[in-house]
Amino acid sequence: MLNIITLISSYLVGSISFALIIGKMFYKTDIRGYGSGNLGATNTFRVLGKKAGAIVAIADLLKGTVACLLPQMLSSTVNPIICGLLAILGHVFPIFAGFKGGKAVATSTGVFLFLTPLGTLVGFVVFLFTLIISKYVSLSSMLAGIAIFIYSLIFEEKIIIALSLLISVLVIILHRENIKRILKGTENKIGKK
Repeated sequence: MLNIITLISSYLVGSISFALIIGKMFYKTDIRGYGSGNLGATNTFRVLGKKAGAIVAIADLLKGTVACLLPQMLSSTVNPIICGLLAILGHVFPIFAGFKGGKAVATSTGVFLFLTPLGTLVGFVVFLFTLIISKYVSLSSMLAGIAIFIYSLIFEEKIIIALSLLISVLVIILHRENIKRILKGTENKIGKK
């Protein structure tokens, strides 16, 4: 029973949409009606500004880390990797927001921060480097995910390799419209509405 509670809690933690909460409580804005319509940090930055975007990014990241800590906090035997994956799925398909959420980048980062801190650092460096050069958050996010997968392939155990591959593919799939816009030259760059 404790394991079931841990699994459900992991998904529910991931389902908490901080973009929706911050937008409605402090800005009287449902960001689903603006920008990309996604309930993630990037859309929050664009619609509500830097402060709101930073809060949502940190909160979404923490969701992933907290989910991985749930087995320890609840004294259950569930693998933290499963809890992290459920939190990511909760973020992408949140029960509290009609199963339409964000693109899993910040929450996945929180999961990988727990599982492979050095791999996450490598991904963060790739993210920043790509963002500085390209100004595309979407491209930076996808390349960061790929970088974590490559790091895991070299330094981590098979289950983390499998998870990093799965998450990289998920992030790329969720960014397919962004990829089309990048190829057309119409994708938003940072600093532009």
